[in-house]
Amino acid sequence: MKIKTFDDVRMGVTVQGFNSTTARDRDIQDLINLIYQHKIVVLKNQDLSPSEYHQLGCRLGEVEKYYQPMYYHPEIEDIFVSSNVSEDDKQIGVPKTGKFWHVDYAFMQRPLSFSMVYPQALPQKNRGTYFINMARAFKNLPEKFQDIAYNSNCLHSVRRFFKIRPQDVYRPVSEILDEIERVTPPSEHPTAFTHPVTGETILYVTEGFTFQINDLDGNPLDESILRDLLTYSGQMDQDFKHPLIEHHEFESGDVRIWDNRALVHCANHAKTSEPTVSLRLTMHDKYPLYA
Repeated sequence: MKIKTFDDVRMGVTVQGFNSTTARDRDIQDLINLIYQHKIVVLKNQDLSPSEYHQLGCRLGEVEKYYQPMYYHPEIEDIFVSSNVSEDDKQIGVPKTGKFWHVDYAFMQRPLSFSMVYPQALPQKNRGTYFINMARAFKNLPEKFQDIAYNSNCLHSVRRFFKIRPQDVYRPVSEILDEIERVTPPSEHPTAFTHPVTGETILYVTEGFTFQINDLDGNPLDESILRDLLTYSGQMDQDFKHPLIEHHEFESGDVRIWDNRALVHCANHAKTSEPTVSLRLTMHDKYPLYA
């Protein structure tokens, strides 16, 4: 494998010459270590079938499929499909997913460790993903807000960005909201926690899913505190100019893997109707979410 950092500013590394079908267990562990160390790893020039892609995910960790079937790949349900392309007049996957700051599965009781995306069709412009390193975000907080984050818990829910399904079109909104609360009740996690591998302190709030911060006795804190934490981390900057925000473009053949504990991300979707298709796998590693 040939490893190269992106540049002196952005986090992440590219890996040339990685063959997932011949990789030894030691190679897989080296890859996992790179994810922890550099936050983002891009495997270049990959040509994987859905089965080979899925097998790579299974070697990186315990794959967990999304809880809604409308996102499933037609051959392998573990693969989440983001696509604006239909086949035989049937929509495959869901278009324009993730266009808000979030951590995959933060709204679940057991959030994920790694996310892996493999584009299949790319638009000419406005393609890729925005990332924020939430360890750096925590370090940049004023001491007052670091103390609050250390001594509070956040509540997360999918309710704000739940995608309406075809079968929901004629249902009352109240009925859909009741289902969301029943199937995916809010999760609670520390506002700041220690990464179990790197030892970094991670600020664990997202614009998309976090809706409340409680003190350690369960009493809600003022709503302005959440807004301040999101602002300091860069997630309220609608122009994506905040110094913590990094934009990472995709190229054909890229497989991008990132540390889902340490990063929040936001999809950069093209404004045109060009065909866009990507496959995603999400995995748990062998560690708890936080130390």
